[in-house]
Amino acid sequence: MSQRLFEPITLRGIQIRNRIWVPPMCQYAVEEHDGVATDWHLVHLGALARGGAGVVIVEATGVVPEGRISPKDLGLWNDEQRDALAPIVRFMRSQGAVAGIQLAHAGRKASAWPEWGTEQTDGSIPLDAGGWETVGPSAVAFPGLRVPRELDEQGIAEVVRAFAAAARRAVEAGFELLEIHGAHGYLVHEFLSPMSNHRTDAYGGPLENRARLLLEIVDAVRHEAGESVVLAVRLSATDWADGGVTSDETVQVASWLGERGVDLVDVSTGGNVPAAIPAGPGYQVPFATAVRAGSKLPVGAVGLITEARQAEHILLTEQADVVLVGREMLRDPNFPIRAAQAVGATPPVPAPYRRGFRQATAA
Repeated sequence: MSQRLFEPITLRGIQIRNRIWVPPMCQYAVEEHDGVATDWHLVHLGALARGGAGVVIVEATGVVPEGRISPKDLGLWNDEQRDALAPIVRFMRSQGAVAGIQLAHAGRKASAWPEWGTEQTDGSIPLDAGGWETVGPSAVAFPGLRVPRELDEQGIAEVVRAFAAAARRAVEAGFELLEIHGAHGYLVHEFLSPMSNHRTDAYGGPLENRARLLLEIVDAVRHEAGESVVLAVRLSATDWADGGVTSDETVQVASWLGERGVDLVDVSTGGNVPAAIPAGPGYQVPFATAVRAGSKLPVGAVGLITEARQAEHILLTEQADVVLVGREMLRDPNFPIRAAQAVGATPPVPAPYRRGFRQATAA
């Protein structure tokens, strides 16, 4: 029986034990609103690494305070935040996983109520309740949120510097993989999409201008992080709306990313405007396949991948190089162990847990 899921993949000389990766998933668990990782993050991320994933990517982490989706997000704009992440990284790596982190700026979708933990869960947080001014490529609001301030060129340069500084801290904390968040309607995606970018300067209009911010961030992050760190970018391949980002445009952007030393594109969709998305098992995989074929870069597929044989099929048919399994890993952090059993591979069970899995198999 084929076991492609459990074939290692090597990027930048780093061998990753399997092709089941954990995507970044917001936890909204920073109760002190200071961006500093907590015991929750240690146990949550540690369990995912202990469960056998090849890569575990830490949730969208703000490169500046105003770049957080909510006040309860992680940040990486100061050394205290770096130092709190370092022991989490050490534990993840001790369990055999490659530790990754997604560097993010939420743009016009920042200063929003978290999805849980507060009475209010929709809309922008008022300024007098702990919210802040948001920024974007243009003064165009995401429906239901406040109108952002349009970034000028100085503000854009500051964003690029913030991504670079966060990348340096991430490497200092021990992360081996950095992912730039260019999807789901956050700042980089807002620049990429003509639905949110109405600029007429060097950062607006044709695709090469709309992609300029992303490419500048990639260059700055690669320079700061060095050549040994794996660099990924998450893109939304389509806005699922007329006049938005298209799959063909995403293929072109991915090609430019490859020329700048990006190692893998993590292909998602949507998030920049409300849209009717035909969600179903593997519904985003064809976009990953298109990016892979058009850019010649390794890609990750994501989106309702919940079964081992489904994931194995995606890899065997060369639709993607890795699969990112999110909600199923929340339901069961041992999904990679179950997947190995399903495809006939050796389960990645930590030594202290082997007795339990031998008993389960014998039963």
